[in-house]
Parts: sequence; structure tokens; C-alpha cells
Amino acid sequence: MDVYGLIGNPVTHSRSPPMHEAAYDARDITARYVTFEPSKDAVEAAIDGAAALDIKGLNVTIPFKQAVMEYIDPDPLAGRIGAVNTIDFETEPPTGYNTDIDGVQRAFDHHDIELNGTEAVVIGAGGVARAAAFALSDAGASIHIANRTEPKATQLAQAVPGATAGGLQTRDRVESADILINATSVGMESTETPVPQTHLHPNLVVFDAVYTPVETTLLQQAEAAGATTIDGAWMLLFQGVTAFEHWTGEAAPVEVMNAALRETLWDRLRG
Repeated sequence: MDVYGLIGNPVTHSRSPPMHEAAYDARDITARYVTFEPSKDAVEAAIDGAAALDIKGLNVTIPFKQAVMEYIDPDPLAGRIGAVNTIDFETEPPTGYNTDIDGVQRAFDHHDIELNGTEAVVIGAGGVARAAAFALSDAGASIHIANRTEPKATQLAQAVPGATAGGLQTRDRVESADILINATSVGMESTETPVPQTHLHPNLVVFDAVYTPVETTLLQQAEAAGATTIDGAWMLLFQGVTAFEHWTGEAAPVEVMNAALRETLWDRLRG
């Protein structure tokens, strides 16, 4: 039996296992997907341990997306973004990919949102923000990054062609923007929002990377303002689809994975 999984800290919120195991069943692959929570200073030991245990692949989440790059060989896209969320242990050394960028791009594509020529505000400067900023920039959007720690926003903006940066006070750019992406954990398991409701407007597309709950307060307020909304489960789905295809070499059963993911997210809400 092949083993795949997720490393992060914490990982109790993850809804990836049912999605991936549904895909294995659909493709008749004998495999399991499990979660691992190493201490925040043990990323090297986690990668070495996974290789020693013949784990075939790992997804990577907070806080390890940048730290793992020192211990694997990132492909050119992951190297350019500066973050890895998928590792393939079938190569030596293990290869790191960034499938979050696919998650962002395909989420917008799925909702028929044209990004070229738009103005976007990204809230946050971590691993998800990096993928989102590069995805939008590559699609022809203009990017502004607003983050609580302004130097981190500036550092990210310097890596993304044409991007600008500022502190959280620059969130007011949302009022004239076409796209808003929440790439922070604000709103996860809470009613907090990363952007004041007064900044939201009907011509805005709001994409919230948070997926627990699926309908965050930000998305509820955006819908009330007449904006188009995209929940974070779409990004989770499509980054998982690309990871599955890297690991197995097979086409992912997208509808099966989406159904399994949505079921577990709504079951959790009902529970």
C-alpha cells in the first residue's frame, strides 16, 4: 500500500484526506492519505523520516511551505514562487512543486473570471499569498499586497512583477479593485473578516482561501454587497487535483474529489 499525506502544524483542520482517498478509490489505487504534525523546528527530520518510510508524496501546509525548500529540489515554478506545497519522493532528491498556483488559477477559471487587465488586492504575505500573487500576475492582473507586517508585503511585492505593497491600511484599495483575495487565516473558525465590509462593492470578485467554514463572514458580506464570491474549497480541490496527478501520473477524478471534499466540509458544519 502506498502512503501519501500532509505535513503542517496544525493539521487538525485539514479536509484533504477524504478528498484524496476518494480519488484513490475511483482510480483503483491502493493507497492511504494521512496527516503528520511535526514540531515547527523539525521540518528536516520530517522530510528525512518520510523518505526513510517510503512515503510516496506529501502535501505541505503552514508553517512549512517555505522551510521545506532547503531540503528538497523545487521545480522552476516553485523556485520562482519561493514556496512548496507538494513533494514527490519518487525522485532523488525529492522534487517540490507549488500546486497552490494551479489551485488559484483553476478556481478563477471554474467561475469564468477573466483576470487579464484586472486590479487585484491580496491580503497576506505568506505561502498562499505568494501563490495567489504569482497566479494573478502571470494572468495579466495588477497586484497590490496588503499585510499586517508591511516589510513582508514589500519583500513579496519585489518578487512579483509589477506588484506594489503596503500595510493593512492600504486595504482601502479594495474599493476600486476588481479582485480581492484573502490569503490569511482570518475568518477560519471565527466571524472575523480581513477587510471592512464598507470596502466591498458589486463589481468585486472576492476569493477567500479559508475553507473552514466554507461560507466565511467575508464571503457572506461580499455576497450581501452584490460581489461575486469564490470559496476556498475550490483552491483546495484544484491544488489537490494537480498534486494527485504529479504523484500518480493519472488524470484526477475531479468531480469525485469535489464531492468528497464538499461532503466532509458540510458534515463538519452540520456536526
